[in-house]
Amino acid sequence: MSILINKDTRILVQGLTGKTGTFHTEQALAYHNTKMVGGIHPKKGGETWTGSKGESLPIFSTVAEGRDATGATASVIYVPPAGAAAAIIEAIDAEIGLIVCITEGIPVQDMIKVKARLDASSSRLIGPNCPGVMTPDECKIGIMPGSIFKKGSVGVLSRSGTLTYEAVFQTTNEGLGQTTAVGIGGDPVKGTEFIDMLEMFLADDATKSIIMIGEIGGSAEEDAAQFIKDEAKRGRAKPMVGFIAGRTAPPGRTMGHAGAVISGGKGGAEDKIDAMESAGIRVSPSPARLGKTLVELLKG
Repeated sequence: MSILINKDTRILVQGLTGKTGTFHTEQALAYHNTKMVGGIHPKKGGETWTGSKGESLPIFSTVAEGRDATGATASVIYVPPAGAAAAIIEAIDAEIGLIVCITEGIPVQDMIKVKARLDASSSRLIGPNCPGVMTPDECKIGIMPGSIFKKGSVGVLSRSGTLTYEAVFQTTNEGLGQTTAVGIGGDPVKGTEFIDMLEMFLADDATKSIIMIGEIGGSAEEDAAQFIKDEAKRGRAKPMVGFIAGRTAPPGRTMGHAGAVISGGKGGAEDKIDAMESAGIRVSPSPARLGKTLVELLKG
């Protein structure tokens, strides 16, 4: 099993005709026949997109039109920041079940409007400002490098893009592999939080252990730790390794991600680490030891 996506997921690309959309769509099509079924562009409906190796996809004027023509169940968004929120809302209105937004730099005010629309819908948004979702040997949505993945038993969940890759690479090298890797994004307002994904990983029989990578800023990691603690009391628990990025960041300074800022006495690394450890999550001392820490935990 996997979560969110599998070999049957059919994906529309919003922003396909741009340089970024084209590059990553070519990469996805080359990955185990990931089902990219069409692109969306309001002024290019009826045209055909052609990749560098002769790949081709139909372009539709709207997401609803593309969904009706292709049976798409997911959408990935490579639209520039100014238009990305509108692209998300269009996918929500078209009742696309899974929307993955890669775009970085969407204004917070725009995302607040998106969040309100999302909460009143049946769609799930991953991102924005995220690397996407990958299920090894089945489906690639976003910008994660497929070559480092291996089908296996670890669920990977992260606010950080590059540290997602690090956890994947290390669990592959340790022979564990992954069920699904999800980058939820580092922005303060986003579609999906840790708890949503942890619920799915706990329910997935194929996922035997979990790596969760957080960052300074906000309370998502503390909330997730409390969720894990509560679920363990109900008899639902899996071995978990955690890591918090930005441990040495000075208070009040934004470090890369818009959400990674300590303010008002909240969001500090030590509080997050303490919360994780109190929930039974083994915290890795460095990102370079995520895989080793998980192996040590599994060996008891």
